[in-house]
Amino acid sequence: MKQPPAILYYFHDPMCSWCWGFKKAFQQLCENLPEGILVKHVLGGLAPDSDEPMPVELRQQIKSGWLRIEAMIPGVTFNFDFWQKCQPRRSTYAACRAVIAARQQGEQYDVLMTNAIQDAYYQQARNPSDDETLIALAAELGIDRQRFVDDFCSHEVKTMLQQEIDFSRHMFVESFPSLVLKVENKTSGIEIDYTDYATMLKQIREILNAVY
Repeated sequence: MKQPPAILYYFHDPMCSWCWGFKKAFQQLCENLPEGILVKHVLGGLAPDSDEPMPVELRQQIKSGWLRIEAMIPGVTFNFDFWQKCQPRRSTYAACRAVIAARQQGEQYDVLMTNAIQDAYYQQARNPSDDETLIALAAELGIDRQRFVDDFCSHEVKTMLQQEIDFSRHMFVESFPSLVLKVENKTSGIEIDYTDYATMLKQIREILNAVY
C-alpha cells in the first residue's frame, strides 16, 4: 500500500467546547483536503477522572466560554439547561475512553461516538462525565453494549488513552482543538480558523508545495 504523503493530526477532546465550535470548519477542511492526506484523530484528554462537583467559579467560566463561542462562530449553539439538569464535574477522560471503546468495534465509530457525546452534552443537556450516559450513547449508535462496557472499563483502553495523551504532549499540543501536519519527518502546526476552512487549507497546501 502506498504511504500517504502526509498525516493531518487532529487533537481534541469530545467535551471540549471549542472542539464543538470547530466541528463544521473541520468537516469542511477534511472534505477538501488534497488527495492522499491521512487524517488521524488523537484524544488529548482535558481533565482526569473526578467525582467532585465542579466549582462554581469554573462553572461560570465555562458558561461564559459557551457564550463567547456562540457569539464568535455562526450557527453554533449550546443548551444551557445542562447547568440546571446535570451535576457538572471537571472530568473528561471517561468520554475519551468511550470514543476509544467505540472505535474498537469499527473505525467509523470514532467520529460517530465523538459526535454523539457532543450532541448529548451541548444540545441534549446530558452529562458525558457519567458512565451511564456514555453507555447509553453507545447503545443508541447500535454498538454492542456488553463489548463496549468491557472495553470501556479495560486496562487496555485506559492505556490507549494515556498513549494518545502522551503523544499530544510529545507533539507540543497545549490546547484543543489543534491541528498538526506531518510531511515525511517534519511537523507543522496549522493555525485554527473556526469560521473559514479555506485559511487552514491554504496553510496545508503551502506546506505540501514546499516539500513536493
